[in-house]
Formats: sequence, structure tokens, C-alpha cells
Amino acid sequence: MFQIGKTIVSEEILENDFVCNLNACKGACCVGGEYGAPLEDSETDKLVNVYQDVKPYLRPEGIKTIEEQGAFVKGEDGEWETPLVNNNECAYVVFSEDGIAKCGLEAAYEDGVTKWKKPISCHLYPVRTREYSEFTAVNYHKWEICDPACSLGKELKVPIYKFVKDALIRKFGKAWYNELEEVAKGNPK
Repeated sequence: MFQIGKTIVSEEILENDFVCNLNACKGACCVGGEYGAPLEDSETDKLVNVYQDVKPYLRPEGIKTIEEQGAFVKGEDGEWETPLVNNNECAYVVFSEDGIAKCGLEAAYEDGVTKWKKPISCHLYPVRTREYSEFTAVNYHKWEICDPACSLGKELKVPIYKFVKDALIRKFGKAWYNELEEVAKGNPK
């Protein structure tokens, strides 16, 4: 672990490789698991505000779930998260013709319909953050469904922190990321 500003960062994000391999996993992180995507408090309003613009991108099952449960829900841990369709996939998930789970929020963003890409927890994955009173923890979340991403990352020699560069900058800023890169230079695998 090392510190950058008010963050405590796991060296695992420097030492492990990762590149999403959607052809192998089919977007399983958006479908598997017992909980929706974690949301920051500020993102709950964003979900409500973009819903009508994003709605045309969503599946009927997702729309029904959101309209019954709300744009976001409180999870068992007391934190905000996206609602799930039948306790399975995220309500904002759409599927490509070849069965790959993708994000309806991100599709609307890419088409210029909204200015908000998706929850930061999704953008950062496999990095997870946790807020504490004095600092933010920045960790690598290992999940066996991402084994193909680890293999592809190793093959392409892309460390996690580089794979999620844009998301880390979105979350912590360019100066923070530059400092992370300096730490990485001094931390050979």
C-alpha cells in the first residue's frame, strides 16, 4: 500500500495486468453477482436526471424494474446501487446481438444523448474504491469471471492502472494519476 494525497492505494493495481475481454466473459460483471453497481451519493440524482433520455436505450425488463424500484436502490449494506432485473443483471444492461452485456447508460453517452457516462464504479472496474473518514482506499477487486481479462492484460502487458486510466482521472484528477505513474515507475513488477 502507498499513499497519494488522501488515498491509500493497493500495489496490486500496479502489479497485475487487465484488459476486458468481452468476447470471453460476455460482460458477466454486469450480469453476475448479488448486488447492483455501487453508486456514489452524487450519482443517484444523475440517474434520475438522465433516465428519460436513457430509457429508449434500455430493455423492457430494465425499464419495468426501474419504474417499479426506482432509478437506484439502497443495498443490503445500506449503500446506493443500481436496481437488478430479477435479482440478476443490472437494470441498465442491454445485450448486443452476440449476447454481450453492455451499458445502456454508456450507449446514450456515446451517442451524445447524455453528458454522464456511467457510474464511476463501473468505469473503474476492476478497481474498487471505499470512502473512509480520513482517506479513500483504492483496491483491486479480483473476480474469477475476469480471468480472461487478466490473461489478455498479461498478454498485452497492460497493468490495471493503465487500463482504467480515464476512470482514475475522472475520479481523482490528472495530477493524482501523474503521481500514480511516478510511483509505478519506481515499482517494477
